[in-house]
Amino acid sequence: MSSSDIFISETIGTAVLILMGGGVCAAVTFKRSKAFNAGWVAIAFGWGFAVLTGAYIAAKSGAHLNPAVTIGLAIKGGIEWSQVPVYFAGEFLGAMIGAVLVWLVYYGQFRAHLTDPEVVSGHFGEEGMVDPAAAPKAGPVLGIFSTGPEIRNVVQNLVTEIIATIVLVLAILTLGLSDNGKGVGAIGTLLVALVVTGIGLSLGGPTGYAINPVRDLGPRIVHALLPLPNKGGSDWGYAWIPVVGPLIGGALAGGIYQLAFA
Repeated sequence: MSSSDIFISETIGTAVLILMGGGVCAAVTFKRSKAFNAGWVAIAFGWGFAVLTGAYIAAKSGAHLNPAVTIGLAIKGGIEWSQVPVYFAGEFLGAMIGAVLVWLVYYGQFRAHLTDPEVVSGHFGEEGMVDPAAAPKAGPVLGIFSTGPEIRNVVQNLVTEIIATIVLVLAILTLGLSDNGKGVGAIGTLLVALVVTGIGLSLGGPTGYAINPVRDLGPRIVHALLPLPNKGGSDWGYAWIPVVGPLIGGALAGGIYQLAFA
């Protein structure tokens, strides 16, 4: 498989992953959405289906869609280390494209939400008044693009992302490789999607379970660049945790696999 095959497959697959995953976050967030307030269960299942769809589309490259998975597979020996930068590039570009597509799909909802007097003032109806000092820091739509902790504690937040990513990558590594030696097969892809859903439901509460560096960083950059009025900041002080945590988790999962299963 050529580098261009890997790059194109990972770009398209990751774009679809972020389009559908960010899309469910947008659907739950916007008052002018039919899925408004559908809740965390909807988000967890939405991201699981997003992984399923993106992975089937990117099957040609092994459907990593995640640098943490790429690192884990490289340590396991499923791919060559020389291919890692190509996977990373496709995953990062795809994540940014997917975030832009979410903005296009929900363009009217973004405009309505960010010009809503209740949102701009920090009031959210029955939920009361949001802390005015906190609202500009996170921004009223940042959660559509990237993750953020419920309690800001650097050690806890980092450890949470590391542990959740170990679960994900170790599950992928132990499911077995497909015939091309680059990723899991068709049934394995479905199981990975269920694992992602399970992680969201059980481990996603503290930080929003990025478990994927480009899933968070690419859309966060798009959030910073898009011409959205009243969008607030992109919370760059936290942005390193959902990048570094999953990369550490992916590497540790690869090491655990070599020690316990190789």
